[in-house]
Amino acid sequence: MEQSGTPPHLAGAVHDLASEVVSVLRGGGHSSVVGGSVGTLADEKLGLAAVRVLGADVLLPSVLTRRRPLPDDLAVFQRAVHTFAPGATSSETTVWSHWAMTQALQGLDGPAAAAGAHAGPDASWLEGLEWPRLTHQLSLLAALAVPGADSAVAQAAARRPVDVARGFVRAVRRRDWLQAAGAGRWLSVIDGVPGTLGLDTGLEFVGRMAGSDARVGLHVHAARHIRAGGRG
Repeated sequence: MEQSGTPPHLAGAVHDLASEVVSVLRGGGHSSVVGGSVGTLADEKLGLAAVRVLGADVLLPSVLTRRRPLPDDLAVFQRAVHTFAPGATSSETTVWSHWAMTQALQGLDGPAAAAGAHAGPDASWLEGLEWPRLTHQLSLLAALAVPGADSAVAQAAARRPVDVARGFVRAVRRRDWLQAAGAGRWLSVIDGVPGTLGLDTGLEFVGRMAGSDARVGLHVHAARHIRAGGRG
């Protein structure tokens, strides 16, 4: 979900939630994601909005470790899905982000349920994009870049590995660390990435330069996990 114009208090809640996801990932996925951030917010709507902004990545520890999320995490995630359903005028990235959340829930019911899912909403709008714009849009949907991803967005990314690699390099040069991290995460789940890119080194550089940006850290951590053998 795009964060352009996100109010500071919401941006802070999203940062805290992303930090909690990374902490849980580093701990092996045994702890609650929402307990340390959303669970301490006095404003429940703000917490749910933070979950909606972060999207399917709230359940990323369960996806990567193949563990069912804790009941509190699942309950808050489900409330966010129902509270912030996209409307008729929602952007393509908002629609796809919401779809990714519903698919994360469906995937909890087992491989058979996940296999029965269709490839998602229309993604033809990605096909004609020049590579800089494509990379920008994919970075907004980096939560879909998970092991075994087979959505229409993932298929669009898989058809253009060189363009996504070019976008990654461009984002690094522009010091757009969040876009670079999102593009790097996509490059960790698609084939055909140029070997000369030096993705591992690039991810390490992005993570170091981004400092305390928790969303960058989340994408970089996810990409490293996948490249270390987490591809489905």
